[in-house]
Amino acid sequence: MNENVLGIIAGLLTSGSMIPQLVKVIKEKNADDLSSGMLIVLISGVSLWIWYGFLKDELPIILTNAFSVVVNVTLLICCLIYKNK
Repeated sequence: MNENVLGIIAGLLTSGSMIPQLVKVIKEKNADDLSSGMLIVLISGVSLWIWYGFLKDELPIILTNAFSVVVNVTLLICCLIYKNK
């Protein structure tokens, strides 16, 4: 298996791990149990991984972490909208 394909698959699985949480929050319109601080730290770290990916010219790192940023920013927005409603 090509190492880039392996990296993309691994990255998508780890980045996609927040999708069930996102679906639950959207479905229930409730984010009371989510920590917005944790999401901000996670988004910051993942954004640094994207920067690292650009420095190393590593497409799997860039793509999978960009996907993670999109999922986690969406979750943070939901958290801000639905928290304590």
